[in-house]
Amino acid sequence: MNKDQVTGTIKNISGKLQQEAGKLSGSPDQQVKGVAKQILGKAQKTFGDAKQAVNDAATHL
Repeated sequence: MNKDQVTGTIKNISGKLQQEAGKLSGSPDQQVKGVAKQILGKAQKTFGDAKQAVNDAATHL
């Protein structure tokens, strides 16, 4: 697991928490920020997954 995979996962979880906090407090702004953070986290994790796949493929050649 590389840095991007870990950071992306953390951002995704953080975004979910922020979204839920926004729901509980009735703040649509916080909900939107939470969803945006989730999207960024998923994108970063996907990038990390791709880096890992390339690295794995290169070491198995």
